[in-house]
Amino acid sequence: MKKLPAFLQALLALLLLLPTGCVEPYAPDVIDAPPSLLVVEGFINADGPTTIRLSRTAALSATATPLPETKARVFIELKNNFQYSLTETAPGTYTSVALKLPAGSSCRLRIVTAKNQEYASDFVSVKLTPPIDELRWTPDNNTVNVLLSTHDDTRASQYYRWDFDETWQISSPYSPSVEYYNRAVTPIRTFYPIFCWGNNQSSRILLSKTTALSQDAVTGFRVQGIAANNPQLHIRYSILVRQRALSEREYDYWEELKKNTESVGSLFDPQPSQSQGNIRGLTNPDEQVLGFVGANSIAEKRLFIERQDLPDGWKPRSGYEDCIPPDSVFIVARFPDRRLVDPQGVIDRAFGSMQVLPIDPVLEAEIVVGYTAKNRDCIDCRTRGTDVRPSFW
Repeated sequence: MKKLPAFLQALLALLLLLPTGCVEPYAPDVIDAPPSLLVVEGFINADGPTTIRLSRTAALSATATPLPETKARVFIELKNNFQYSLTETAPGTYTSVALKLPAGSSCRLRIVTAKNQEYASDFVSVKLTPPIDELRWTPDNNTVNVLLSTHDDTRASQYYRWDFDETWQISSPYSPSVEYYNRAVTPIRTFYPIFCWGNNQSSRILLSKTTALSQDAVTGFRVQGIAANNPQLHIRYSILVRQRALSEREYDYWEELKKNTESVGSLFDPQPSQSQGNIRGLTNPDEQVLGFVGANSIAEKRLFIERQDLPDGWKPRSGYEDCIPPDSVFIVARFPDRRLVDPQGVIDRAFGSMQVLPIDPVLEAEIVVGYTAKNRDCIDCRTRGTDVRPSFW
């Protein structure tokens, strides 16, 4: 889709500001009936395994996730005609063995779909990424800023992109002594995990270039900001940052995509335009393909932040504030002689769905008259993460 001339953009903006009477919804054909374009995500890893994800575009009104492109044959091709094949490890996800490609060598990605439609990226030159010199954090106005520095004495990098994974520790405020099992409340057999770990991946496009500087050096680039009361900081937090050196053309692609996805919101923001990738159809040269496949290595660095290292006065939330105190006691049954009777219907209504869990019995004169209870999300930290301890923890 071509970008509108500036005067047409201004005219359209003016028309949108005019008062309207009866307005009927209008969905242009290009939006209402998309042509199911191939989307290629990933890059050729010059020093490790390559992962490529293939999918198809869907209508803007569609609620389902994009369909993965399965059963394709995917190859990394070198200019000397040598090639490496990728294996489909999950629907639409293709992975190669670990590769080690020399800097400056030329390679491309070639795809043959299950319907024998062929696609290929342009040949690109391999770039090796310099290491991350420093990854540190600093408090600033009730925010933890994660800052990165790197440099390349050869000035061969100049264009950089980063992404990251966040991991943090979670701990529920409750350790139940009883459980609902076999339609009865019994002493707990298997305790709920004491700790779980949450995980999040970066969604923003992080870019920087050093072409206007006398040195190929990035200093104090802000990778992430975390509010002082964020539950991620409640116990222990870790961030793994990945760095890639891009070609100028690949940098331009991601910069344009960043503008289109993050900077559009007012008349004074950059207007959307088509991000031109480097993948084309071989079977049908007129077919549009979305994505850009570069070739570079990855540099990684991990940082930990401990709660006790935060400034005095900072009080990160646990995320469980709404779970305290426990709900009102579930009274099972009580008779004048204070003997306990457990009508099955009451027990099942309270805990049968497994969405509400008993915590502890409530005693009166050494007789159980009910149970404290809370929603599963307040007790089982696995609803907020995994109980599998990360290997790096």
